[in-house]
Amino acid sequence: MRKPDLDELDHQLIDILAQDARVSNRKIASELGVNEGTVRGRIKRLQQERLIAFTALTGLKLEKATNLAFIAVQADVAHVRQIARDIAHIPLVKAVMITLGPFNIMATCLYDDLDDLHGLASGQILSMPGVNHVETSLAVKTVKFTNRVVRITEAATGLA
Repeated sequence: MRKPDLDELDHQLIDILAQDARVSNRKIASELGVNEGTVRGRIKRLQQERLIAFTALTGLKLEKATNLAFIAVQADVAHVRQIARDIAHIPLVKAVMITLGPFNIMATCLYDDLDDLHGLASGQILSMPGVNHVETSLAVKTVKFTNRVVRITEAATGLA
């Protein structure tokens, strides 16, 4: 994957949109000292190249469960993608990543009580064919979280 060719104007535009994606093209153009058509064209190009996307981010307060946990999964290499897809279909699971290292799948989930989490990790995930081991970590305090960088994926495929 080649690194995108972005100039200083692209970076400034992305910085403005990262602060408030609802800002008008006219206001961005005024701030950057360019015309509105330039802003519109740059945004369109960045979207077409899948370097930016616009979406609504919801806070944890809108979720039914607000306790955060990470489940590291050690799975047979031949079945990693299928197991990741299966885990992604579990309602408590909010994110699934295929990783390198001692664990090849990482799942992020929200849960209400430890029984729910135990049922998810030990009952559902560990019992999947090809899963050898799981380890669960509970988030007790969030020191930093930035939503500025997220992976842009196709909704239809789920796993890129």
